[in-house]
Amino acid sequence: MRILHTSDWHIGRTFHGYATEEHLEQVLLAMAALVREHGVEVVVVAGDVFDHSAPKAEAFALLNRAVARLREAGAVVVLTSGNHDGPARLGHLADFAAHGGVHVRTDLASIASPVMIDDDAGPLALYGLPYLHPALLAGAYPEFSGTTHAEALGFAMDLVRADQAERGCRWVVAAHCFAQNAGEQVRETREDGGLTEERDITRGGLDLVPVSVLEGPDYVALGHIHGRVTFTDRVRYSGAPLRYSFGEKDKPRGAWLVEMGAGEPGSAPIEVTWLDLPMPRQVARLRGTLAELVTPGSHEEAREAWVEVVLTDDVLPHEAMRSLRERYPYAVTLTHEPTNRVEQASRGYAERVRGLSETELLSEFLAFVRDGHGPSEAENLVLAEAIAARDAAEVAG
Repeated sequence: MRILHTSDWHIGRTFHGYATEEHLEQVLLAMAALVREHGVEVVVVAGDVFDHSAPKAEAFALLNRAVARLREAGAVVVLTSGNHDGPARLGHLADFAAHGGVHVRTDLASIASPVMIDDDAGPLALYGLPYLHPALLAGAYPEFSGTTHAEALGFAMDLVRADQAERGCRWVVAAHCFAQNAGEQVRETREDGGLTEERDITRGGLDLVPVSVLEGPDYVALGHIHGRVTFTDRVRYSGAPLRYSFGEKDKPRGAWLVEMGAGEPGSAPIEVTWLDLPMPRQVARLRGTLAELVTPGSHEEAREAWVEVVLTDDVLPHEAMRSLRERYPYAVTLTHEPTNRVEQASRGYAERVRGLSETELLSEFLAFVRDGHGPSEAENLVLAEAIAARDAAEVAG
């Protein structure tokens, strides 16, 4: 059995306001080619198929094209809903789609109802778990009283294990969660306006799921984290097929090819291989003065990339972004971090003004509020005239 593990397509997501559908379609077209090339029998999409709970018609059209290509390449397709998806919308016509080899798992009541797939090694049960919000799970199962995602997934896995024990065959689970090994710190990278922030998601522990909760299956296909992660040979994240932020700059993009042979449930021999996917547009971070960055020949590798720029000029140049986009058409964020800002901030106010004349004090103030850029000659003349006029008024008074 050859299974392709992917996740987090996020159809409809933008890159700092720029549409990504065209790039995503190119990547998913390449994914269909990999399915055909490697004889993949099952494609698993472990949640966050869409980026919004109410996706636009264009997003559904892209999904339909992508799934149709995967089916034409010979694979059964299993999709689960993630925390970004609207389960009801993603699962619309799920029963109908199943007749065509596309299985959409969004219904909490069907957690323990697997997609059954046969090959020369026998049957395989594939359990696609939708994102399990504890409150919604309690609504579907009155006997569940947990409040954390770990408890919700543990409850679901117990249901799955009971069903698998009756079937007695190889089994695979697809789940959308924040999995964590004991003692590890897990961080999520977020970006806003070009600034990167790392958020410690272990705080409170409500979202974290110990990897031990997922023990047992022949393979666990995880979604939710946008970078590939390997906990064990049998428990992995594939990451997203596109880079959706500058924080994902160095994370490879692809999918796991899982080849599974015949064997006892939970210990069937597997071989897992990483398959790269193309990057229609790279991402780049550039830092320097405007003059340095727009110099002909500089940073040629970033000419066609999504670009995040940090300008270090003392004063933000006029229409800096326009100048940058003449060289880097896909520059999308601009942050101003003058080199002098750190130097000035390290000196206290008393130290900066000690022993200064009034003219020097005004000059120091302008330099401080303008990130090191003091008064021009013309401004010095205005300041001198203002001080002289004040002194004359005091004498006359």
